[in-house]
Amino acid sequence: MSRVIVFGGHGRIALLLAPLLVGRGDEVTAVIRNPDHRAEVEATGAAALVVDVEQTDTTGLAGIIRGHEAVVWAAGAGGGDPERTYAVDRDAAMRSMDAASAAGVARYVMVSWIGSTAEHGVPEGDSFFPYADAKWAADEHLRGTDLEGTILGPGGLTFDEPTGRIERDPEGRGEVARADVAAVIAATLHEPLTIGRTIRFGNGTADSAEPIRTALRR
Repeated sequence: MSRVIVFGGHGRIALLLAPLLVGRGDEVTAVIRNPDHRAEVEATGAAALVVDVEQTDTTGLAGIIRGHEAVVWAAGAGGGDPERTYAVDRDAAMRSMDAASAAGVARYVMVSWIGSTAEHGVPEGDSFFPYADAKWAADEHLRGTDLEGTILGPGGLTFDEPTGRIERDPEGRGEVARADVAAVIAATLHEPLTIGRTIRFGNGTADSAEPIRTALRR
């Protein structure tokens, strides 16, 4: 059994992730901002913790991370407001990494996106630019820490039924079911071969996709 803290615990992927972790015996703390979401989150088997990560400093985040064995960052501002996007997707994410180090919790999984590179190609005037810029900055910060980090870069998210299979480094948008992203996170937490790596993936095709655990191990 592991104790895992998931930031962004009411997000669509996190709500799919928690039952997978709980089902295998992990103890899950789901960090949420809105107390109205507590019941829905706790229905997954996770323990809900109401914390506004945008307003919480590194010391405060270290206090809630301490005692866990792994951190999953699945939080995000949800787009729309550039200032808040930077505040959550970049600044709060970075603080959580520094907090994990301070709390002595080495394992850290960042849920990023497939296009998070220095050459992401999103123009500064594009409404998507703050997200792309913030995620790249957060990913780079993780790479510079002493954490046992993994950056997961799923492609375009869908509500399709899960396949249990992914393609690494797919062409194009790399569309992938949210349920499969949750399964990738769950598998990553228990796969040491993913530490220190950036893994970009989509569902691929019947010919190109592999079982999730196989894909993560190569």
